[in-house]
Amino acid sequence: MLENGDEPVRGGVASARPDAHEAPLTLDEPAPRVLSFWDQSAFWANLGVSLFAFSGAYTVLAPDVDGALRLSIAAGIVAMTVGTLLGGLMLGLAAVPGARTGRPAMVLLRGLFGARLSYVPTVLNVAQLIGWGTFELIVIAEAAGELFGGGPRWLYVVAAGVLTTVLTIWPLGSVRLLRRFVTVAVVIALGWFYLQFFREGLPDLTDNPGPSGGAPFGTDWSMFWLATDAALAVSISWVPLAADYTRHSRSEKAAFGAASGAYALTQIVAYVLGLFALAFAVQGEGVYQPFLTVTLGAVFFFVFVLREADQSFANVYSTALSIQNLLPRLDRRVLSVGLGVLITVLALGLNMGDYAGFLSLIGSVFVPMLGVLAADFFLRARGSWDTSPDAPSRWSMIAAWLAGFAVYQLINPGTVSWWSGLWTDVQDLLHFTPQPWMSASLLSFLAAGFAAFLVGRIGRRA
Repeated sequence: MLENGDEPVRGGVASARPDAHEAPLTLDEPAPRVLSFWDQSAFWANLGVSLFAFSGAYTVLAPDVDGALRLSIAAGIVAMTVGTLLGGLMLGLAAVPGARTGRPAMVLLRGLFGARLSYVPTVLNVAQLIGWGTFELIVIAEAAGELFGGGPRWLYVVAAGVLTTVLTIWPLGSVRLLRRFVTVAVVIALGWFYLQFFREGLPDLTDNPGPSGGAPFGTDWSMFWLATDAALAVSISWVPLAADYTRHSRSEKAAFGAASGAYALTQIVAYVLGLFALAFAVQGEGVYQPFLTVTLGAVFFFVFVLREADQSFANVYSTALSIQNLLPRLDRRVLSVGLGVLITVLALGLNMGDYAGFLSLIGSVFVPMLGVLAADFFLRARGSWDTSPDAPSRWSMIAAWLAGFAVYQLINPGTVSWWSGLWTDVQDLLHFTPQPWMSASLLSFLAAGFAAFLVGRIGRRA
């Protein structure tokens, strides 16, 4: 019996494995359709409440490379909202193919690019997911250090790595666990911090004060779209993972609604809460100190630190499924344990401060790829793709993807010095100057989608 009014998915088949309610171990087994709308909503809602979102409020207000707080508070809130809503819609689009076909995200790309060409984005996705998984363990360790007033960093990293690995071995059980227990605790914690910040009396943001003792908030709206891109990029980072979870959805409507709605809602709530914390921040303090100074702040902030493990869990599980696109018969449990150990070791030995630019660069390739996917899957193929291991190569879709990627880099070449310098030279060669109204994410998505639609039409006529 279906719950919550969910509709059955065309072609959905229950697994014949002994545990028919857990994710299959290899790509040879069918995906059980066991996640309701509320299961998925809890999963995406929890991903929206990230420790990154609290510190990300600063990134939105200071979207330029020099880190100055240039945007006004109003511009920052609107940019956070618009960017997150657009990103949520894109995330919803990425969720539907998984629910319709029952295939993981990177396996779906066999239908878009062909089996062998799908290895290119698969390798890129594995690289970025290992990076983000490592980054998450470092963030958890830093937050735990502030929460407990210091302590052994290695212990926090190892504990987070073990928890991540355990969650990844039972992924669907972990999603249902989020719905039943963790989501309630997170909602209570969010409400508590909003209440406490308002009781403390927010600074007069209309006069644009900065963090106490720091530079003032800006008054500028000219970087609105650059700030919107910064907020949108966070949502887009989940696009290459969406189908890994929505392949277990009971309906396409549930997959789209949960991914686009629940994630956007909680992400906006977390961004605005991060903005309030930024208003209370004292120069030189840790980024999470405003949360720890309010009444019972340590208790409720512990909820956020513990819940952050679902971010690393999602990254590690999707890394395992991405590797299965290359090696379909590998047991995902073996992959999960190996990847959990790998990101734990990396988190113990790496300083990720200079790696964020590379992660953003790799992540930017998936914005135009989503444009190509949406145009081809929904407009040309009408949801019918060949995702078999011998699916033919489609170089025209690669060309459309590269066209969208070029648009993105021309508008926003990023912060990696040698890479941004290359695209700055291309801008000079083309006599092109990015304008403040240009959104790299939105325009590259549209350009790639249009190119894919165009070559698809030409191919049908041929």
